[in-house]
Amino acid sequence: TLLQQLKRALDLGTATLKAASATLTTGNLQLDAGTIDIADGVTVTQGSSKTTGVTCNAHAGKITMHNASLGAGVEAVFEVTCDKIAATDAVIVHHASAGTAGSYMVHCVEVGAGSFKVGVGNVTGSPLGEAIVLHFAIIKMKHA
Repeated sequence: TLLQQLKRALDLGTATLKAASATLTTGNLQLDAGTIDIADGVTVTQGSSKTTGVTCNAHAGKITMHNASLGAGVEAVFEVTCDKIAATDAVIVHHASAGTAGSYMVHCVEVGAGSFKVGVGNVTGSPLGEAIVLHFAIIKMKHA
């Protein structure tokens, strides 16, 4: 079975496993076509302000931010508590929908064991009071 092949490849540390358009070899995953599907995503809504923290205990998710006003040139930072993240992991986060496209700079500003912080900046010349939607995904990493 595919599961037995994967286990054997991982145990040997040198084998190659091919499945459809993906190839797994020691240290590499190559996807020739298709997508990476993170199936344990969650959806949360921020509470009382743009700096209010949220809890998302999954490897991916959708965060609907509060619609409080964010001044021109101002950045709001909030914490995402997540039992899936380690201090060595990386987070991909972006403005996915709602609000004015191109008006926000969104990035991960800090990663720690059990949480990460997201910065959302208003890059326009006017205040914006929009409940924008962010998407995030965690990439598990190990450092030597």
